[in-house]
Amino acid sequence: MVPRYSRPAMAAIWAPENRYRIWFEIEALAVEGMAALGLVPEQAAADIRSRGDAAMAAFSADDLARIDAIEAETRHDVIAFLTWLAEKIGPESRFVHLGMTSSDVLDTCFAVQLAQASDLLLADIDSVLAALKRRAFEHKHTLTIGRSHAIHAEPTSFGLKLAGHYAEFARNRQRLLTARAEIATCAISGAVGTFAHVDPRVEEFVAARLGLTPEPVSTQVIPRDRHAAFFCTLAVVASGIERLAVEVRHLQRSEVREAEEFFHPGQKGSSAMPHKRNPVLSENLTGLARLVRSHAIPALENVALWHERDISHSSVERNIGPDATIGLDFALSRLAGMMEKLVIYPEQMLANLESLGGVVHSGEVLLELARAGILREDAYRIVQRNAMLTWTALGSGTARSFRENLDSDPEVAGRVSPELLDRATDSMRHLAALDASYTRVFGEAGPAQAE
Repeated sequence: MVPRYSRPAMAAIWAPENRYRIWFEIEALAVEGMAALGLVPEQAAADIRSRGDAAMAAFSADDLARIDAIEAETRHDVIAFLTWLAEKIGPESRFVHLGMTSSDVLDTCFAVQLAQASDLLLADIDSVLAALKRRAFEHKHTLTIGRSHAIHAEPTSFGLKLAGHYAEFARNRQRLLTARAEIATCAISGAVGTFAHVDPRVEEFVAARLGLTPEPVSTQVIPRDRHAAFFCTLAVVASGIERLAVEVRHLQRSEVREAEEFFHPGQKGSSAMPHKRNPVLSENLTGLARLVRSHAIPALENVALWHERDISHSSVERNIGPDATIGLDFALSRLAGMMEKLVIYPEQMLANLESLGGVVHSGEVLLELARAGILREDAYRIVQRNAMLTWTALGSGTARSFRENLDSDPEVAGRVSPELLDRATDSMRHLAALDASYTRVFGEAGPAQAE
């Protein structure tokens, strides 16, 4: 991922220094596991640990260059690292990597990195949830118009809109927890995964100390269905980001103006039009979501490896591992900040709600006519007729409100009292069940609305 969309903590997970530290930890733990079983001298394991720890603590650009130089000759990254490590450890290095294969190191390291990345992403989602919850309670009783097909439907609460996004991100958090648990697997099983040259108890030893679970059958590589599920989960999270970003983009449109991204002092919206205040953050989030989702397909295609293993998945994962997690980390952080500072205009929301002359109450009026004894088909015809009269005359000199048209309709007058029509055209009726929804989402309804 380009530096523009990278945050330091997530980028550091994928840096060579972190990868080599994990590689050493896997190798050192494997030796220690073998020593505990009496398969290698305990002193050798202790020397490998102490000298290796010192080498990793002092790891520098020169060490990185040395490994790269060895790899340029061997054309094998794990062998290059092991050769460098042997130079640092000395004769005891003969006990390093005993019975193991490169994938034991690579796949177990990848599992550790994805677990580390998951922990940062979970913290990011927590920040998004906190922002959404605060704003949802802040605007619990803020009336706005609900839209279906982008057309005015019925009144709703802006807080309820945000509560819906909160519920989605809460589900996404659980999905990511599940994906983290599934990906956190360890393979120290040797060539083609038969444990022919390494005791299975060594794998259990390494897995326990790395916070991983032994892979039941690794076939030399960890099965890639786990990775496919992980990257598909990231894609689902990204889709949740885009759904909220698209909502903000729509609400910021000049014709709508119900909410907008915070416009910083000194910020510029256009090089040609000084008046512009563009939804650049939410547009950026839409683009990043597309990018994160794009990594799901190659992850799914990685599942079908040849026989016990091939390396067609390797080049894919070297790219999508960093890019998907770094991109999603940046996007979640940006989303949390955007929602925390989102500028909301309740007066404009109310103006838009009332802009169609009250036709948005047609559903409630339909119900009242039915309750008054009018057949539903007839009631629908009556309500639609008056709604269309209102809609088509909007902005003209003869325009009348939906309520005025209803009052003058002979099929309505005398059959439905003015009090019932008042109730049917009261927007606040649509917020009557808010407490139930909030309790379902947040576990609490929050303070009652101020009178």
